[in-house]
Amino acid sequence: MLKSKKPHESEVIMTEMVLPNDTNTLNNLMGGRLLHWMDICAAISAQRHSNRIVVTASVDNVSFTEPIRLGNIVTMKAKVTRSFNSSMEVFLEVWAEDIPAGQRISTNRAFYTFVAVDQNGRPIEVPPLDAETEEEKELFISALRRRQLRLVLAGRMNPSEATELKALFEVQ
Repeated sequence: MLKSKKPHESEVIMTEMVLPNDTNTLNNLMGGRLLHWMDICAAISAQRHSNRIVVTASVDNVSFTEPIRLGNIVTMKAKVTRSFNSSMEVFLEVWAEDIPAGQRISTNRAFYTFVAVDQNGRPIEVPPLDAETEEEKELFISALRRRQLRLVLAGRMNPSEATELKALFEVQ
């Protein structure tokens, strides 16, 4: 049996500067470049939790709420919210900072799913997660609903089996 880990043990903070090669013709950070950085940050978090090589299984609903401009500092924070058998959900937040203007804004949030694999690329068991704070506990509980939704949308779970999702719609 694997020893459980705390969410803070998987926390990763990654910082990048938006340079001209990272931008589109409007001098805003290209979305694909941000997704690349986010994937790296979230993967490091999953690797810290599992002590294994991980592969990206899914990315949930990344919305681009604010443009990130040339010269901004981009800070990403990721941590595992729940682990299942071989998969882990990672919550990632992104901020953009304009240092000369003294402004910092939230620009993106996303949930990533990673699968830990062995040296042959086969899924391997990961340690359980021990949520401590109220926020961590809420993310942990709601992770099961998000997982069921992902599986239903991917055609890997029958909607009638998604008990956590059904509970959201039942009248009590």
